[in-house]
Amino acid sequence: MGMLATLISGLASGETVAAVHRARTAAIVYVIAMAAALCGLGFLVGAAYIWTAMRYGSLAAALGFGAGFLVLGGLILLIYRISAGSRARRRAQRHNADMKAIGVTAALAVLPSLLKGKGGLGAILGPAVALAAYAIYRENVKSDDPDESERT
Repeated sequence: MGMLATLISGLASGETVAAVHRARTAAIVYVIAMAAALCGLGFLVGAAYIWTAMRYGSLAAALGFGAGFLVLGGLILLIYRISAGSRARRRAQRHNADMKAIGVTAALAVLPSLLKGKGGLGAILGPAVALAAYAIYRENVKSDDPDESERT
């Protein structure tokens, strides 16, 4: 209820409109700054090409710059591919942590109604013991797959 009240008061006072306006202005400024930086970088590459062409000849400069940019592109792709595995692992760990938090929250939300119900404590202890037994089993069983043991 508190979050809804904050949202409604923000809309009523015009804070939300002002925040959207500030975000849009900042985005425009960053786009213009990035365009200027890219233009500057382009002129620096052009100047380096002209200097290299005057020193070594235009063919050698063109071949050198072409090969250099191909190598740079390949390195960027290689680094991205190498880091993709660690990003996927972090994403999976974050997902597992989120699912555990949701499960605990749901269990805590249902706990009072289970304690008041007909089954009472027995309705809680049965599944809790089963979950504990499964957790002990998972902890003590080793997988033959080395990738599987890294993930747990």
